[in-house]
Amino acid sequence: MPSIRVMQTFGAPRTTTNPYIVQLAHAIEADPRITHVPFSWRSALIEPLDVVHVHWADAVLAGRTPLTRLAKRVAFALFVARVRLFRIPVVRTVHNLTEPSVGPVDRALVRALIGRTTLRIHLSPTTPDEEGTPAVLIEHGHYINWFGQYRKSDAVTGRIGYAGLLKAYKGIDRLLSAFSESHMPGLSLRVAGKPADAQTDRFVRERVASLPRAEADLRYISEAELVTLVTSSELIVLPYIVMHNSGAALAALSLERPILVPDNPTNRALANEVGPGWVHLFQGELTAQGLDDAIQDLRASPPTQKPRLDNREWTHAGRRHVDAYLQAMTLNNRHRKDLP
Repeated sequence: MPSIRVMQTFGAPRTTTNPYIVQLAHAIEADPRITHVPFSWRSALIEPLDVVHVHWADAVLAGRTPLTRLAKRVAFALFVARVRLFRIPVVRTVHNLTEPSVGPVDRALVRALIGRTTLRIHLSPTTPDEEGTPAVLIEHGHYINWFGQYRKSDAVTGRIGYAGLLKAYKGIDRLLSAFSESHMPGLSLRVAGKPADAQTDRFVRERVASLPRAEADLRYISEAELVTLVTSSELIVLPYIVMHNSGAALAALSLERPILVPDNPTNRALANEVGPGWVHLFQGELTAQGLDDAIQDLRASPPTQKPRLDNREWTHAGRRHVDAYLQAMTLNNRHRKDLP
């Protein structure tokens, strides 16, 4: 039986590519039932495709110049038309519950593509269903093997860390405020990641400069540097305003460092999954009291076992994704037969 051709909405990996994407590509490429097609405009518009797998669809519309962005919008519209005309099944991984922060044209184009979704992949059991669209649960894979090649550091008592892109919804302002107002003696803060815009860059630089025992490295950091930051921290703090699925949380847990995250159904489920002492929760916006309470709780009841991440093995996730592609093709064929 010939393999089916599946195109993801991400291209060939680069040094800054999200490790989730790279590990997913490797996992599905190991399955002989499919041929993995990295995203390119040639693939999207010309090459034969059996399934399209959508992640962050707006990412393929990004461009440095107005002319580049215009060309990509035209190509994207043609791609959506091709998907619609030839009824190519679309599988969509629901990474976030909110729409991307893009302009109205890009938002309309993304909506047009995800509106063709045949099957949704949920990364968490708390992801709400969408009426009329079937869904399967495939948990976000861990990073244990991915980071296994790097040297780990010993945790520094009192050090809290944050690593990742600095965006408005990720609450970096709340983390800096909570740190500055904390009454916990001996705290230090390490922040690393590329700001989403010049305003965020300027704000973080100025705020950190005014805080003793705080440092910020505002750039993409290497994976070795990420491992050093995370493992040298007593606690990783993710002060997100909106949080559903978080690769940063799983990265910290994969490196056996406790996390402080918003109190919501997804993070409560994660806490139950990985075991006591690993996931600490704050309600509403992060405050100094919430930060201090988490550190006190961690020290009073530290984890006694490694976090349980057995259900997040990538070999299992790879097989489940290929199963999902085949299911989407079956659903799509069934829908075609039902058409008048």
